[in-house]
Amino acid sequence: MTSNAHSTVILAAGKGTRMKSSLPKVLHEIAGRAMLGHVLANTRFGGDARTVLVVGPDMDEVAAYAHGVRQDLSVVVQFNQRGTGDAARTALPEITHEDGVVLVVFGDTPLVRTETLADMADTCRKSGNIVILGFEAADPTGYGRVVLEGGKVRRIVEHKDATEAERSIRLCFGGPMAVPAGHFGALLGNLTNDNAQREYYLTDLVALGHGAGLDCICVTCPEADVQGVNSRADLAAAEASLQRRMRQSAMAEGVTFLDPDTVYLSFDTKFGRDVTVGQSVVFGPGCEIADGVLIKAFSHLEGAKVSEGAEIGPFARIRPGSEIGRRARIGNFVETKKARIEDGAKINHLSYIGDARVGAGANIGAGTITCNYDGYNKFFTDIGAGAFVGSNSSLVAPVRIGDGAYLGSGSVVTKDVSADALAVARGRQMEKPGWAKAFRMKNEDIKKQSSGE
Repeated sequence: MTSNAHSTVILAAGKGTRMKSSLPKVLHEIAGRAMLGHVLANTRFGGDARTVLVVGPDMDEVAAYAHGVRQDLSVVVQFNQRGTGDAARTALPEITHEDGVVLVVFGDTPLVRTETLADMADTCRKSGNIVILGFEAADPTGYGRVVLEGGKVRRIVEHKDATEAERSIRLCFGGPMAVPAGHFGALLGNLTNDNAQREYYLTDLVALGHGAGLDCICVTCPEADVQGVNSRADLAAAEASLQRRMRQSAMAEGVTFLDPDTVYLSFDTKFGRDVTVGQSVVFGPGCEIADGVLIKAFSHLEGAKVSEGAEIGPFARIRPGSEIGRRARIGNFVETKKARIEDGAKINHLSYIGDARVGAGANIGAGTITCNYDGYNKFFTDIGAGAFVGSNSSLVAPVRIGDGAYLGSGSVVTKDVSADALAVARGRQMEKPGWAKAFRMKNEDIKKQSSGE
């Protein structure tokens, strides 16, 4: 949208169906973000476009979420939920300009692309006509049908109100609609609820607009882009569709997925080029993966930054706040959390590194853990550059291991270790000759006596 468009986006949150959940429908997540969050992002066109969210009287949680995402939006309450047209009427006091465009979208249709909505708004503004989003349905059952006469859109008929002939139409209405702002209020004022559901349909604006001299232009998109969510099965289908879209986009930009269908991305996953991702890898929100990174199978990353040439996994868990340096290696069954692993450092096996820094070139042996939590507070472990931490060591934070220091395997380190020093913190080994043989003989005699031999 251009900056002088004076455009308004009306976002209807729906009737708040819960999908047998305590969570409102539009707050269920797809690719790590609530459906409503996707729609809010997809309608952020810039310029002076403003957004009005229409919610039901029991949807304070939805309004709070929306304000957390977009502080500039307005929220209005539809107290008597009598259809999509009535929802649009509720937002009318928020439409302050008559020379722009009103774009109506729905919070449970999260996959409509930004460019599609922007195209609808631009077409409406330039033509002065109503613009709707349509699609060719594989199975049109339940959808509103777009009725053409003489090649032009004349009306939209809801499935319950359609004749048999109209139900055979495969061109269906996808939900979003753009209307010239100067006509929007008058058209809404003429809506009636003379239909099977006794509701005020937004779709009736097409026929009313035709009667007022407005044409209707149908912009089309793939069916997957307008799939709505009304059940858990729909939610899973929308997740699958968005995952396919994001994987295709990533591969087009130079990412290799060894088994694309098993890799799951979040809405904000960022990749550099020549990244290779193995099978069954999951990216939670907040991941940035730089050029040339290798992420092996069955790893899980969230809220992490991975620098150029690093290697992760297999079976690694990289938790929020982790920063993995250039050419660093995080191996199998290693977990990091709020840890900075500097360039070239290695944590190859079976370790937990949390609230810590691992200096450049340091080596962390198998079974090492940072003991960062005392049940109430978190403490920091600092491991210097080039340090070598022997296997099965416990570093009790707060503690600092100096550059180039060497920790003996099995150590429990509770004090700082100087640079280039050797620290061994374990019980002294002792040996009692013949003890094991005597122990076995004693217990064998007891066993024989108890069995009556």
